[in-house]
Amino acid sequence: MTLKIYGIKTCDTCRKARKALPDAQFHDMRESPLDSATIARFLDAFGDALVNKSSTTWRGLSDDDRNRPAADLLAGHPTLMKRPVIDTGSAVFLGWKPDVQAALGV
Repeated sequence: MTLKIYGIKTCDTCRKARKALPDAQFHDMRESPLDSATIARFLDAFGDALVNKSSTTWRGLSDDDRNRPAADLLAGHPTLMKRPVIDTGSAVFLGWKPDVQAALGV
């Protein structure tokens, strides 16, 4: 199983996931923003739950920006994505809660 973790290096939750999954590849969204196909795939899997509406980035957006489509928001503001997103190749998981850890055998 090839794992890929999408997140941000400075995110504590992403650090925990990376430590627990040392063989996983890490994609830092700040350094290399996601392409539109990847954003669309994640939105298909998680819907609006993919947008972190409690983030500092979200609070800094204008009302007009908040009403834009989620794909546009995530393309323009990668830190709006809840993280980490863990891609096993056959399934994707959002966050690092006990249910995700159990599904990944951690």
